[in-house]
Amino acid sequence: MKPIVQISLDLTNIDEALETAAMALRAGVDWLEAGTPLILAEGLHGVRKLREAFPDIPIVADLKTMDGGYLEAEMMAKAGATHVVVMARAHEETIKVVVQAGKDYNIKVMGDNLGCEDMVAGAKWLEDLGCDYVIHHIGYDERRGIAAQGKQMPSPMDQLKEVVDAVRVPVQAVGGLTIEQAIACPSFGAPLVVLGAPLTIDADSFKTADGDLESSLRLICDKIHAYGDIKLKS
Repeated sequence: MKPIVQISLDLTNIDEALETAAMALRAGVDWLEAGTPLILAEGLHGVRKLREAFPDIPIVADLKTMDGGYLEAEMMAKAGATHVVVMARAHEETIKVVVQAGKDYNIKVMGDNLGCEDMVAGAKWLEDLGCDYVIHHIGYDERRGIAAQGKQMPSPMDQLKEVVDAVRVPVQAVGGLTIEQAIACPSFGAPLVVLGAPLTIDADSFKTADGDLESSLRLICDKIHAYGDIKLKS
């Protein structure tokens, strides 16, 4: 499949999110993500506003679902999301009902392995339960907490190749990637590249970062799209 660039709108204001989304799409971004901070701040209203403004663009609702999976997925689908996120650490039944909601409402399910003791096994389990994509994710708090102890900050790049090799579905790496690491993801066989904090968003205040983001994003998108087709495991 061809590489896909997704921007995570980890903002708490829908007007700023809409402005950032428009800029990102001009720069060549393919998918929009209603990030967890935006969903907490604006809820279904925020997803509806994104859908109204960008009727033909895929929208990922980063719900990080842990329970009540069918209803959450249904609500986001009706609001205009095309993708929802369920956590590997949720109960098996939660993942199953989110997958069922995906089939019923024609949306895709992204399974997130954040917090799994065995990240590779967690990714495989998500695929086995029917998730359409795997998010290989090292969390914000985890990274900061480990770094505060004077230890090396973990990165999703550490096990990205192992996760890609373990599953057949497309993989996305998330969690403190540098620009260079994000651009390199397709070379590991991970075609879904998400850009967010700290690439384009101020991670500490959850607002749009300063600088000429549009030009920077355009260069990043061009480099990622230049990989061409990424072969997935058959």
